[in-house]
Amino acid sequence: MKVVTLCGSMRFFKQMQEIAIKLEAKHGYCVIMPLDGVNIPLSEEDIGALGKAHYKKIDIADAVYIMNINGYIGKTVSEEVRYAKEHNKEIIFHET
Repeated sequence: MKVVTLCGSMRFFKQMQEIAIKLEAKHGYCVIMPLDGVNIPLSEEDIGALGKAHYKKIDIADAVYIMNINGYIGKTVSEEVRYAKEHNKEIIFHET
């Protein structure tokens, strides 16, 4: 079973959840997702810790699954792609 970490803009979190379910149910992947803290007050320290945790999720995965929704890949996701390449992770692009 391939382990994939989803990477994408949190503005598309709902779509990310839907795709995660499809990847697990239909393709047999084990999906690791970022956490959505939109409704929780977070300090800069909290945000930094979540960022470090997300890079650890990339380390654990066999591949990263890049969510390119409406042609949007932001700075953070671009950095995650670079990191994944540097760590020899398979990169899968999902475009809608």
